[in-house]
Amino acid sequence: MIDQFINFVIRPPRAEYNPDQYLWERDFTLAGRTYKREDLELKNARGHTLLCSHYLPSPFPEDTPLPCVIYCHGNSGCRADANEAAVILLPSYITVFTLDFSGSGLSDGDYVSLGWHERDDLKVVVSYLRSNKNISRIGLWGRSMGAVTSLLYGAEDPSIAGMVLDSAFSNLYDLMMELVDVYKIRLPKFTVKMAVQYMRRVIEKKAKFDIMDLNCLQVAPKTYIPALFGHASDDRFIQYHHSDLIFKSYVGDKNIIKFDGDHNSSRPQFYYDSVSIFFYNVLHPPQISSAHSSKLEKYYDLGDLKVGAGMDESLLYEIFTGLHSAHTDAGSSSSAPPSVSTTKSVGELLSEIAPVGTVDSMLNENNTLSSLETSHLQDKPNGQNEECCSYTSSNRESWGRCSSLGGSDEESSADCTAADNGHQNTLKVFATPLRSMKQKSAEPSKEEKKKTTTVLKKPKSEKFEKLEALSKRLRLCFLKRVNHRRHRSS
Repeated sequence: MIDQFINFVIRPPRAEYNPDQYLWERDFTLAGRTYKREDLELKNARGHTLLCSHYLPSPFPEDTPLPCVIYCHGNSGCRADANEAAVILLPSYITVFTLDFSGSGLSDGDYVSLGWHERDDLKVVVSYLRSNKNISRIGLWGRSMGAVTSLLYGAEDPSIAGMVLDSAFSNLYDLMMELVDVYKIRLPKFTVKMAVQYMRRVIEKKAKFDIMDLNCLQVAPKTYIPALFGHASDDRFIQYHHSDLIFKSYVGDKNIIKFDGDHNSSRPQFYYDSVSIFFYNVLHPPQISSAHSSKLEKYYDLGDLKVGAGMDESLLYEIFTGLHSAHTDAGSSSSAPPSVSTTKSVGELLSEIAPVGTVDSMLNENNTLSSLETSHLQDKPNGQNEECCSYTSSNRESWGRCSSLGGSDEESSADCTAADNGHQNTLKVFATPLRSMKQKSAEPSKEEKKKTTTVLKKPKSEKFEKLEALSKRLRLCFLKRVNHRRHRSS
């Protein structure tokens, strides 16, 4: 039984996997942007080869260094555990670096040390990134053993911009004593303590570290790096009071989030949102406009709303479906909902919804609708906001994560109102230059009013009204959603 407990500490089940099957592809797309996976090998101080992967934008922006988050896996984990981190951070122009620690995954080494030697592996990775001129600030995101590793290293390197510490243990010896009770090993206390002392000697001989030295409470009082702690309330392996103890003694800027689940369960959406916002604040990723977008994507500019920057892609395509329906229902008698391909870029979708020629022709034909549109857009702003609030469904597969930081809900509503008043004659989503042309100052005659009434009854004018309303609704939904999710996660 003692040998099993020793292996439980230094030789847990090892992840064996195929990188091409379990990691992101070497070239892949998220939220309409392309990225790549660069695999590399590093050597640690003990001579072990560490297999690593770095997720980067493709192509990499010129003369613009990007921040990087190093993901540190748990005792039975591997590089594949960072897949979710890549989904969360890459759309915010934060690169993600991940590795198999020595003794884990496909790297060399026979034993893990629950953070002791992994700290040296992390030092090698940080040194590598520091030598890369394309990397600016560095953050750490660790889970379980990886959280302890991050905390131990962070105490030695104050240049780290921020750390996310998920399910860290405060003291390895105390954790081992707790697990005796959790797994109901019925032995007298003095017998358990003697067994732990025996294990201590065996582990020190095999894995070359002392279990008594793994104490995060000794390094927390001298670590000043901004930190976000997270822990599952039903975690029975590392109980949440461990994070409470570390949090209490931590002297840097700190925050703690507790959520439903156990040690190995998937983390909730609001936790990932909080992580995204935290790294956005401490790493300060650059605001990069896509220089490789197509002419249509530039023509149909979303203004300050960037796809993938805190946007739920499922919501985006749902509203695109509505726009597509508005464009096609005038000439079709079918009641079946139109299908929108989720593999197409924003430019392709917008071009299908309303091609340039179609929008221009509608603008020319309905040039006299401006005054009516203004009154129409001001009729029910509150009702539209309520409609937008219904699009707050969230799931773990969302590609964008709250990288756009806004103000409060009241500020969002005020911003939306100001934007509407400042651009009453502008079709906001489709930033068409023709909409900015000056309108005739002369009041329309009675005959012109009759013509306007007639035009409103035409299918094209109905189509235009639907496009106008849905495009405004699209913008309001995005603004409302980002602020709603930010305040819910904080």
